[in-house]
Amino acid sequence: MIHVFIGPTLERSAPPLAAPDIRVRPPVRHGDLFADAVPDGDTVVIIDGVYHQAPALRHKEILAAMGRGIPVIGAASIGALRAAELAPFGMLGVGTVYAAYACGEIDGDDEVAVGQAPDGDLSALTWPVINLRHVLGLAVRAAVLDGARAEQLLSVLRAIYYPQRTTAAVRAACEREGAVDFAHWLSQQRAKHQHFGDIKRADALMAIHAAQNSRSPRLESQQLPLEVWESAYFQRWSNAFAHQYVDGLKLSTEDRVIYQQIFDPMFPKTWTAYLEHRSLHPTDGAGRPLAERLAQISGGDLTADRVFHPAIDLRDEQTVALLLAGESEQDRRAVVRYQAALQARRSQPGFSAAAVRDGLTRRLLLRIWQCPEQHFDAEASARGLVCGARAVEVAKRLVPGLLEEADEVNDRTETSVLSERMEAAHDER
Repeated sequence: MIHVFIGPTLERSAPPLAAPDIRVRPPVRHGDLFADAVPDGDTVVIIDGVYHQAPALRHKEILAAMGRGIPVIGAASIGALRAAELAPFGMLGVGTVYAAYACGEIDGDDEVAVGQAPDGDLSALTWPVINLRHVLGLAVRAAVLDGARAEQLLSVLRAIYYPQRTTAAVRAACEREGAVDFAHWLSQQRAKHQHFGDIKRADALMAIHAAQNSRSPRLESQQLPLEVWESAYFQRWSNAFAHQYVDGLKLSTEDRVIYQQIFDPMFPKTWTAYLEHRSLHPTDGAGRPLAERLAQISGGDLTADRVFHPAIDLRDEQTVALLLAGESEQDRRAVVRYQAALQARRSQPGFSAAAVRDGLTRRLLLRIWQCPEQHFDAEASARGLVCGARAVEVAKRLVPGLLEEADEVNDRTETSVLSERMEAAHDER
């Protein structure tokens, strides 16, 4: 399967996108290249990507996909820029725009940026600088402009903020500069050829053709060493986007683990079992029993959870199985409700999980864990949350769901709701 991330550069009705081996995707964004979205063995073509309305795709996400053996092609827009930046690692660039980035003729994101309709329509409403640059060059070759005049107009047009660089704005700017003949010539050419001067579109079509020509040796992705893309940041991103389908429900694996850390009264034992597993099966070096490591480091005066704080990698199936060993169907359905409650709050202007009050979250955790204030840090550590401050940070995403559940129960207090949840969890185990 060829995943083509496309937006305003190429209309979705373009014939090449109707091929059975093509999966048309929206403009690429952070998280779109993880294994859950793009399976091993597929090919990725990056044309368009977001960077204002959502977090942009990171370079290491592309490198990680290539590290899984996935050929990645970039062209036309943000794909061309990323291909020029990652060409030394094996990303394949295609087309005129890529060549301009690769040779240093252009270097800014503004060269390919366009404005789109706010209602989700992926059609381009404005001219990108790279297309104007190309059109002005064609005008010079057609003797409509001389070189100096073309450079002057490019400077004027580039100064227009990209969401406002419409065809009408381009024509008005040219007329203000006295380039009426060029404006008229451009209108005539576009009347004859709908896509006149649109090198981004031409490059996109070229990239799709290159992806379909899979026999080309250039499409064989390099097997990158792990250290090229693996980092603490990348692991955090991969955890955030990890998900599984369980009983027909799409669930965030990270949310499921956090739910167990917060609500499962037996999770301290689960965390100890995980630490034992990590001690016997380290990522590097020889495995040793947890008690042996603990005696060597602390002399046995501290519990393992106070000494060892390994990072959790939710890409590892055995890790997930260990941490979710006590999960029930009721827990999974609760995770769905909590995800929905958080998403509903996020749709409200100004809300973020980080803005939830620390004091409120701390009080809720103390009630759930039924522990005195002086034992809060120890309880958080026993649950793999390192300390109370970290537990508060992690648990904030659950607060909207907790408050929603409390509000839905007419005559029952928040405390009784939390107590019933803990009793239900204990009974199931």
